[in-house]
Amino acid sequence: MAEALINHLGQGRYHAWSAGSHPTGTVHPLALATLERQNIDPGQPRSKSWNEMTARSFELIITVCDQAAGETCPIVPGQPRKLHWSIPDPAKATGTDSDIQAAFDQTFILLKNHIESLLT
Repeated sequence: MAEALINHLGQGRYHAWSAGSHPTGTVHPLALATLERQNIDPGQPRSKSWNEMTARSFELIITVCDQAAGETCPIVPGQPRKLHWSIPDPAKATGTDSDIQAAFDQTFILLKNHIESLLT
């Protein structure tokens, strides 16, 4: 969701890529549904390892998962600024369908607030 939000809210000024230390191989359907409900084009996201990003130069690297914040990130060219946002992983939510959807909605709101603050 963060990738799509940065690309949408950045209005062409920024281009985000999302990757993880342990990709699942699929983008969670509720993440896509949440973005679409908020009129955010998810683009063509795919689940990928952050090891795919090692040849790319970045100005900023943002970790959003507490697990990833404690891991050693791969080396990328340049000296990117690094931020960590402690945001719960909605894919780990349990309960009713409504509870799980609420977790995705809350994650969307948290990410959107952080990104809007960063872009202003």
